[in-house]
Amino acid sequence: MIQLHHTEGAPRAIGPYSQSVSADGLLFTSGQVALDPATGELVGGGFEAEARQVFGNLGAVLASAGCGFADVLRATVYLADMGDFPVLNRIYAESFGDHRPARSTVQVAALPRGARVEIDLVARLPR
Repeated sequence: MIQLHHTEGAPRAIGPYSQSVSADGLLFTSGQVALDPATGELVGGGFEAEARQVFGNLGAVLASAGCGFADVLRATVYLADMGDFPVLNRIYAESFGDHRPARSTVQVAALPRGARVEIDLVARLPR
């Protein structure tokens, strides 16, 4: 059975998709950019502020399905500028602690709403 998940703790989808979907013991999040859930606007303050908002949004999406960062199996990171990679790595490590899921990081030409980072996750659901 496929289940759709939604939380007010993360921004509403800006297109025809769900914040996350679960099936067969796995949770698949949609990509999160640094939108403030309350306003729907991209946060200011530069790359670090954006990355922290992205992880906050992802944490809320994971929690809506009973998961946390320790349940993440895979992450895909999209950066508008690979020059932001060191800052991303620092904030990523803070969010995941000692847990090290598989990850891909790619530079892209553009992201929705002019964002500088987008991340999507695959996690295991709690038993």
